[in-house]
Amino acid sequence: MADVSNPALAEAYQEVRSDQNDTQWVVYGYEGNAITVQAKGTGDLDELKTHLQDDQAQYAFLRVTSGDSESKRAKFVFISWCGEGVGALKRAKMSVHKASVKTVVKDFGIELHATSQSDLDASELAQKVKKASGADYSGNTN
Repeated sequence: MADVSNPALAEAYQEVRSDQNDTQWVVYGYEGNAITVQAKGTGDLDELKTHLQDDQAQYAFLRVTSGDSESKRAKFVFISWCGEGVGALKRAKMSVHKASVKTVVKDFGIELHATSQSDLDASELAQKVKKASGADYSGNTN
């Protein structure tokens, strides 16, 4: 199990979930066996991606606005990232450590695993969020 006891982890998670500030995402990474907050930001997926490193195993939590003209709402995405340069042992530990991270990052509608920047496409993510969101009042008659 990874150490997720640092209160800053839950604080960053709550910042993303809160409607009271502009924080849109957080990236978590490792310091030894402890999970730490590596970065937070107010931008979109593209900004978040600049903090995902090829030689690191990381986790991210992202706020996405979903809906249509009738109903806009926040949806949340959990991303596990294992860069292509991460060694086999670290890759193997990720599934156990991801469970630890999920004790902090609890509420999300979409979960993704990515190993390269191309795995995280904003338009594909928007479609996944829309599909997972339920009601769609965009005027489609099909």
